[in-house]
Amino acid sequence: MSAGHFHVHGPHDHELEHAAHSSADPLAGRIAVMTAIFATIGALFGYMAGATQNEALMFKNEAAIRKTEASDQWNFYQAKSSKQNMAELGAALTTGEPQARYQKEVDRYKKEKEDILVDAKKLEKASKVAEEKSEAAIHNHHRWAQAMTLIQIGIALAAITILTRSKGMGFAALGVAGASVVLGGLAFAHL
Repeated sequence: MSAGHFHVHGPHDHELEHAAHSSADPLAGRIAVMTAIFATIGALFGYMAGATQNEALMFKNEAAIRKTEASDQWNFYQAKSSKQNMAELGAALTTGEPQARYQKEVDRYKKEKEDILVDAKKLEKASKVAEEKSEAAIHNHHRWAQAMTLIQIGIALAAITILTRSKGMGFAALGVAGASVVLGGLAFAHL
């Protein structure tokens, strides 16, 4: 306690000061470094998990947009088919110049439908490609998330190692972290 200019140490103060200046626990130091490395790896895995999830959502959105555009084209195709049918009916029910005019409309609608059909199929294909990319990205996201979960378990096991002073638990932490790195490698390789 301090009284004016004098500082009086209690008996435990000397022990605490001695412990602070004595050599650090080598096991705790190694586990602290190991935990810091695990946390760094975990941060990278967490970032990649988020990035691939966003990528999957972007592709899913692209697929939905293309599917909607394809549906619009199919509706347009059906509208042209209805108009073509009406023109065919007009051509069947008339003769002379009106029949020739209706036949020109039939031919025009057939040509327009061919162009619309090509666009609709192209949009459907683009939708399918974007959907496949989304599925691949979400699979990759799951790999990153699994790797992140394992590295977090490794960090928890490292903390338990310090508390229990069990080297076996330390090896378990290393093993789980190793499995995490393998999953991260699979995610990196898109497998």
